[in-house]
Order: sequence, then structure tokens, then C-alpha cells
Amino acid sequence: MLPPAGRALLCARWDLPARAAGPGAPGPAPCTPRQRFGYDQPMRAVQFEAPGGPENLRLAETPDPTPGEGEILIRVQAAGINRPDLLQRKGLYPPPPGASPLLGLEVAGEVASVGPGVARWRRGDRVCALVNGGGYAELCVAPEGQCLPWPGGFDAIRAAALPETHFTVWANLFGHGRLAAGETVLIHGGASGIGTTAIMLASAFGARAIATAGSAAKCAACLELGADAAIDYKTQDFVAETKRLTDQRGVDVVLDMVAGSYLSRNVAVLARDGRLVVIAVQGGTRDPEFDILPVMQRRLTITGSTMRPRTRAEKAAIAHELESRVWPLLGAGRCAPVIESVYPLAEAAAAHRHLEAGNHIGKIVLAVA
Repeated sequence: MLPPAGRALLCARWDLPARAAGPGAPGPAPCTPRQRFGYDQPMRAVQFEAPGGPENLRLAETPDPTPGEGEILIRVQAAGINRPDLLQRKGLYPPPPGASPLLGLEVAGEVASVGPGVARWRRGDRVCALVNGGGYAELCVAPEGQCLPWPGGFDAIRAAALPETHFTVWANLFGHGRLAAGETVLIHGGASGIGTTAIMLASAFGARAIATAGSAAKCAACLELGADAAIDYKTQDFVAETKRLTDQRGVDVVLDMVAGSYLSRNVAVLARDGRLVVIAVQGGTRDPEFDILPVMQRRLTITGSTMRPRTRAEKAAIAHELESRVWPLLGAGRCAPVIESVYPLAEAAAAHRHLEAGNHIGKIVLAVA
């Protein structure tokens, strides 16, 4: 057991007063994790005991996470829901080694405590963060470099809708895709969280955006967000429409989350020196119609990435670029995330069903506290 002085130092480390110990007194009571974070009940989190459908999700008590070297502990107020969460729930997207087994890749809240070596953040700071798991909970650990301040005027719900889509769009559309002002991009899934973010950022940085979506209402939403054109892929051939809209030239970049049979069709709409960036494989990983010859003839680039396996340093570099390039836009009232709906933490199963149905426009968020 720590001596009284040691217990006092421990409490001071967590910004808590230690009880004075007079002669003959039992000494300071140890400060518990509950006291540290201002809770009088065990932490609650959404869990699932076995892979399966949304009905497997349940709210349960779970041990508090502890921040390690270079990490902060966030008292979560809101958490974003993303398609990788659905895959993990089904057992198809396991968390990387050392990551929390809980669902949730993005959160917003207040810093509850900081681990050793943290330089920037202090208790009480309002942050949003990209995490490798653990977001569907009242407390979540995040690496310091993957945290960003809430943009000016934002609340927790809107801040929680930022990290996953903005990290993904910035790294892929503007990083791997090298989208530049004056170029044209085709964005598949334009009404999704990724799609709405990509449309707004492409437009903000001077590019022309063409979006695909699965209904007239979704296409209208894409146009309202700044897309120059929207194609209903259920009633129109996006290859023919894209070529028509570009006077047969094609687009400079395609941002694709479908893959599968879309691979050859995406190649068909790329202009010379065009770039195809694949960020998800909702349509599968193979296209039997793919032909390498057009790639060679038009000097095309096919690339793609996933965010979760990137190193902390890589994610921190993306966060730095977002804060310097994108956060000023958000603080000025531009490119605000589209929030489709908000569910209480206890209704995570209903939120998953909503996302799986595919009728949403923008982001679905959990209100945690």
C-alpha cells in the first residue's frame, strides 16, 4: 500500500484533493477511478457477446479504460456510427492488436485525465478524436495526436460526426487522390457520411464534384451540399452520365466505396492521368470485367487505403493538416457535418438498423452523456 504522501501525490495527479491525515488518523482514503472521473456508477458501454445482428448489442457495465503513454481519457458525450462498426459487430472487422474490443471509431467529449507524456491537452478541454475502438462508452482512451478541438460553435453531437469522415476524406481524396482546384471528382455514395463530407470539401477547395446516390431525394441533397451534378445510380448509368457531364473527357479522381464490379466502370470514367481511390469494398473485392490495358493507355493510378491500421504518427499528421486546413472552414460555419439522426447510447441497436437500411443522408450519432 502507498504511504499517505504517495496517495496524496496520486490524487494530485488526477486533480483531486487528498484528505488530511492527523495524528492517529487512518490516512487519506485512496481515490477511486469513479472519483477521478466524476461518476458514482460503473462505466456503461455497448457490448456484444457474439458476432451477429444489431439485436446482439446491449448496454452493460464495464471496467474503466486507463490512458497510457501519450494518451488522454475522454468523458464521452457523443459517438459517431460508421459502417466499419457494422462489420465489426458481424465479426468481419476485428480491432487491431491492443485496441479496445468495444465498438466506436470517433468520439467527442471532455478530457477527463491525461496519461504520461501528454503535452497539449488538459482536463476539461473539449476534444473530438479518431480512435481504434471504444467509442460506444462513457469513457474512451485516445492517442493525443488523434485529438482535435471542437470547431468554433460546435456542440458534442456535431463534433463527434467529424473525425472518421474527415480523416478518411482528407487522407484519400486530397492525399492519395491529389485532388486539386479546377479538377473534377466523381464521389460514389454521395449521401453517406463520407460522401457528404467529400462533396463539401471538394467544393470548398475549388474542385467540381459529381455525386452518385440511390434516390431522387439523395441526389437533391447532394446538389444542396454543393455537388455540381448528381446521378441516381438506380435509374441512370453513371458511366454514360459522367462522360456526358464532362463532354466525354472523364473525371480526374474517383472516390469509391463500392469496388467489385465498379472497378472497370470507374476506370472507364477516368480522364488521362486520372486517379481511382478505393476506400471500401461494399460490392466485393473482385471485378471479372477489369482490363489493365486502359490503365496503361491513359496513365491511370489505382490506389486505396484503410484508416484503422495506420500508425499513430500517420494519423497525427492527418490531424495536423485537418486542423490547419479544414477546421478554419468549420469554425467559419462552412462544411458543417450533416446529421441524419441522434440515438441515445442505450439504443445503439436501433441506430445500427438505421445505418444498415441505407436510407439515411449524412451521419448517425449516439448521444452518450
